[in-house]
Amino acid sequence: MLLALAAIPVIIAIAVRVASDPPGPGEGPPFLDRITQNGLFVSVTALVVTIPLFLPLTVGVVAGDTIAGEASLGTLRYLLVAPAGRVRLLLVKYAGAAAFCLAATATVVLVGAGIGAALFPVGPVTLLSGDTIGVGESVTRSLLVGSYVAVSMLGLSALGLFISTLTDVPVGAMATTVVLSIVAQVLGSLDQLAWLHPWLFSHYWLGFADLLREPIVWSTYADNALLQAGYVVLFGALAYGRFVTKDVLS
Repeated sequence: MLLALAAIPVIIAIAVRVASDPPGPGEGPPFLDRITQNGLFVSVTALVVTIPLFLPLTVGVVAGDTIAGEASLGTLRYLLVAPAGRVRLLLVKYAGAAAFCLAATATVVLVGAGIGAALFPVGPVTLLSGDTIGVGESVTRSLLVGSYVAVSMLGLSALGLFISTLTDVPVGAMATTVVLSIVAQVLGSLDQLAWLHPWLFSHYWLGFADLLREPIVWSTYADNALLQAGYVVLFGALAYGRFVTKDVLS
């Protein structure tokens, strides 16, 4: 899955490079028209492309497999007999899913930066606010955007962990997690449900544009982190309540 994610910035960069006419403003995903001016924008464009589907898909697969995968293989009972302890097992499984969120985002950012530097010029970056920053700071901004996206996936990981405790069929848990991520984004696009939008775990997924301004607007990052923390606490508690009473030894 990491290789599949790594292929996305490569495809974007090559497509822009070999195109006879460079993309104009407003054509394609955000920041696509800036790639020919500065290769560092490959990372940001790739994140915009992967956030709606590819990142939630891979995160949903990993999170959905955490407990259900062990149950399906018959190894869950042996882990608990070890004894690993149910709470400890939940924490370690979620830590693994969270680590994948970081690894997936880092893969897109680093591969995007590498292929962008190889195919396009790299220099000072003009931010959305119109200010210009040097290459060093622009790399820092890219890493900051990557951390924002990684944090954005933590709530979905917690949801997937909870769903994984409800079944012994990992494919079902994976599919349910991915479908719920799509449903949340669909609900977030309906103006009639504006009252619900701030409560959806996907509400701030594309809010990292505030990190590409001068000065940085930190409020969106804080709101996103708080929202994801709420989902982690809520679905972590639900996963705990379900898992500690689940019969896995029969």
